[in-house]
Amino acid sequence: MIGIIDYGCGNLGSVLSMLRRIGVPARRVQRPDELVGCDRFILPGVGAFDDVVNRFRASGLEQALDRCVRVEGRALLGICVGMQMLAETSEEGVERGLGWVPGRVRHLSSILPEGARLPRMGWQYVEERAEWLGCVDLDTRYYFVHSYYFEVADPADLVLVAASEGNAPAAIRHRSIAGTQFHPEKSHRFGMNLLASFAEWEPDDADV
Repeated sequence: MIGIIDYGCGNLGSVLSMLRRIGVPARRVQRPDELVGCDRFILPGVGAFDDVVNRFRASGLEQALDRCVRVEGRALLGICVGMQMLAETSEEGVERGLGWVPGRVRHLSSILPEGARLPRMGWQYVEERAEWLGCVDLDTRYYFVHSYYFEVADPADLVLVAASEGNAPAAIRHRSIAGTQFHPEKSHRFGMNLLASFAEWEPDDADV
């Protein structure tokens, strides 16, 4: 069972709909006690960094989800700002991130040519930097909407990059925690393949 963290930010309906289409059991999680029975989680996020982080902390889910993921080693997938909030800091705001994945969130202008239009919106092909879910080939592309990217502290945590965006990180993985800058729920069959693979992902014991 995948628990979709519902704290008022993110495309929960689209994520749930796609998981149901591929036959993966999932449900919304709004309270700490609802984390029970879920073997993995998805943390969506849409909006400004500070607002998303503050809404999540106000939900009362932070400590319980922290225990499930970082102590018990249950898998978690952050999507878009849901991934960015896992960082320690962000150039978009002043609030501290959760700090579950070492790194910081930076503005895309730091790696794109001067005058590049932001936010970056549309389909982007990705390239692998490390094996993760085994669902990426030369044709794989995902849908992005963003002006910021996650700069991981450890290069080994970088999984996918968007080559046409200055090799901006597109997906990361740190122990039992993963994240995508793109939206799998808007990425048609490519997103379905990724979510189906995440539903079966078992982090290595050494990584937890």
